[in-house]
Amino acid sequence: MKYRQPGKKGPKIPVLGLGTWTLGGGMGTVDEKTSIKTIHAAIENGITLIDTAEAYLNSESIIGKALKGGYRNRCFLATKVSRDFSREGIRSAVERSLKALKTDRIDLYQIHRWKDEYPILESMEELRELQKEGKTRYIGVSNFNAEQMSLAMETAFFNSNQLCYNMYDREIEAVEIPFCFEHGIGILTHSTLAKGLLSGKYTENTTFGADDERSEFYRFQKENLKVYVETAEKLKVIARDKSINLIQLALAWALRLKAVTCSLVGAKKPEHILTYLGALNVSFSEEELKAIDNILAEAPKVKREK
Repeated sequence: MKYRQPGKKGPKIPVLGLGTWTLGGGMGTVDEKTSIKTIHAAIENGITLIDTAEAYLNSESIIGKALKGGYRNRCFLATKVSRDFSREGIRSAVERSLKALKTDRIDLYQIHRWKDEYPILESMEELRELQKEGKTRYIGVSNFNAEQMSLAMETAFFNSNQLCYNMYDREIEAVEIPFCFEHGIGILTHSTLAKGLLSGKYTENTTFGADDERSEFYRFQKENLKVYVETAEKLKVIARDKSINLIQLALAWALRLKAVTCSLVGAKKPEHILTYLGALNVSFSEEELKAIDNILAEAPKVKREK
């Protein structure tokens, strides 16, 4: 495993982390025993950052069961307050998370997203208090743009920002990535495989069950999915030339940036973990990066749903 440091004062964490929205059931039901085995496989193979959230369905309780038997001390545990960002809401949420996760501390506690109805200064002050009390070790935010990060920084130092970043979602390259790099804020990328669009296993005829969030996403509607599948097939050629698969190409591509501390990736089975490890030693030439950019630029544009 390779490690990077989130923020100027952060701990060394693995460059690959396990995101558990999938194990919580957000992309289709996953058997609890399989979920626990998958978490164990991640930790045993060096993917020791486990990321969850208050809103990740039953993910926290599954993780709590998985971290028995010494696994808790082997992992860097991250979760988020997802709903009420008032002082009282944050304090109540962290207590629920501690109980569900069966732990007395959270390594990285994050605000899940920006909400205008909650004053950010008060939210950050409460995170700082929890840190002082030892309930949390490090503070993070999630899905904050540069302006929002700047406001949050006025109250409390935070180590990381969890942002959507993958070959199809590159909006943060213009402002947020440079801001984080300049201010020493680590980036944890989520949706690094674009909800599976960069897994290389779908066809234009793939459908998703009602219990899978993708059944309602515009990108996974048949005509749109066709565009992404065709683009993925072109990217697979570059992956094959490097003797890796598309998943490994996508993960390594995100990690090519020094500003990216860790790429989070979901998994439904223990064997998925071994696939992710194949991205660790992949590097790119300028020609390869240009070829990837050309493929992405030439792909038909899929309009976002309103």
